[in-house]
Amino acid sequence: MIEVKNIQKSYGEIKAVKGISFSIHTGECYGLLGPNGAGKSTTINMLSTLFPPDTGEITINGLNVKTSIEEIKKILGVVPQEIALYSNFTAWENMMFWGGLHSINKTDLTKKAEELLQLVGLSDRKDEKIKGYSGGMKRRINLACALLHTPKILLLDEPTVGVDPQSRNMIFELIEQLNKDGLTIIYTTHYMEEAERLCDRIGIIDSGVILAQGTLDELKRHSEIKDVIVVECSQTPDEAYLISKLNLNVKVTDHTVYIESNDSKKDLTRCVIGCSEAGYEIHHIDIQKANLENVFLKLTGKQLRD
Repeated sequence: MIEVKNIQKSYGEIKAVKGISFSIHTGECYGLLGPNGAGKSTTINMLSTLFPPDTGEITINGLNVKTSIEEIKKILGVVPQEIALYSNFTAWENMMFWGGLHSINKTDLTKKAEELLQLVGLSDRKDEKIKGYSGGMKRRINLACALLHTPKILLLDEPTVGVDPQSRNMIFELIEQLNKDGLTIIYTTHYMEEAERLCDRIGIIDSGVILAQGTLDELKRHSEIKDVIVVECSQTPDEAYLISKLNLNVKVTDHTVYIESNDSKKDLTRCVIGCSEAGYEIHHIDIQKANLENVFLKLTGKQLRD
């Protein structure tokens, strides 16, 4: 449904996006994960036809973003990082305004707005002005406005920034339901737990470059990240002995053994037996599962929030 080929975008001397490529299938939730300034919002702005790439090509549903702007806007719902609402309007007035820009007839727009207000849990607050809303409530109305024209593709740029836990969970559940119903979603975030929960595939982006992309399992394999079995003993184990005994990558620090494993469930038993046979009294065992945080650190050499 979406093809992005070697797009670049600069602002003066600053190269915000440096030749990235990816494709997104119909009904997929694709995540762009990276820190602030990585190029996520610039990519979303190009996808949403706000401005064209300097070089490269973007096609959406077979339409080129440089030549078919109006046709593409009809099938896109966009939730920008900055709240796009009129603060002196009520929620209902905002929805009537934004829905009216899509030339939806009044009867259909009213029905759709009522459905979406129910969906985002704000039917009882629809006649209150936006300036009195919490950050989470504003985000939920912003999302509802993007869905008024029943788009085929939803672009979400950091939709949970400044959101309270209740609103965040409601947004997650809504996104999951929309995706389950067949909506194609592009989701940018710097929160790894969001990407892990919501996205079918993830592109890790940093400094305007996509370093790797794929499912979580594919990213783990690409970065060669493994699970780590952590065994705390009563004394300092012999690292060389455990390496020869287990035939795994073993590191010992003080009384703690760190064992890398491709299959931690299978190797756990071997580790326990190996330590026991060597006479090490085990105090505690933990398995640190490979996750996006490990992958990002391995690919970029820094923590995501650095």
